[in-house]
Amino acid sequence: MIDSEEKMKMLTEQEYFPSNKQLQQERMHAKTICHQFNQLPPTDVKAGMKLLKGLFGQSRYFWIEPQFYCDYGYNISIGKGFYANHGCVILDAAPVSIGDDVLLAPGVLISTATHPLDPQKRRKGIEIAHPITIGNNVWVGMGAKILPGVTIGNNAVIGAGAVVTKNVEADVVVAGVPAVPIN
Repeated sequence: MIDSEEKMKMLTEQEYFPSNKQLQQERMHAKTICHQFNQLPPTDVKAGMKLLKGLFGQSRYFWIEPQFYCDYGYNISIGKGFYANHGCVILDAAPVSIGDDVLLAPGVLISTATHPLDPQKRRKGIEIAHPITIGNNVWVGMGAKILPGVTIGNNAVIGAGAVVTKNVEADVVVAGVPAVPIN
């Protein structure tokens, strides 16, 4: 039996070793499905969505354009009407919860994983992951990056190229590096 202690640490915001055999196998499974999805002809939409629904473990209506990449898939929860344009990356070591009618422009990166500030821990290969929550009716602009532990409120807009390092209130537009309110 494969040891699941590191997976439990990962899912409970504790320091963990991503080099753990189980986690490596789970990432390889997700990478294989993403590769299959990304290689499909554009006319084979049904097969692509079926692959991703199996990866995410849900059957809601959503649309993701290739190229798409994720770490595990099972930590991604997508609301109805979700759309991700080309080049979306979701690094889902912790849960990523995305509400209804969320739009991601090309090149959006959502990452729950981070590394310790302590260089000795980094050398050992330790990581930690914090959940990300995106509310309903959110639009994330081209090339934006959403960092670990962030919550984005309903109806928010994230400007193109923004780096979101802190929570975003509902009905707010943010932009910049780091992202700050602009409305």
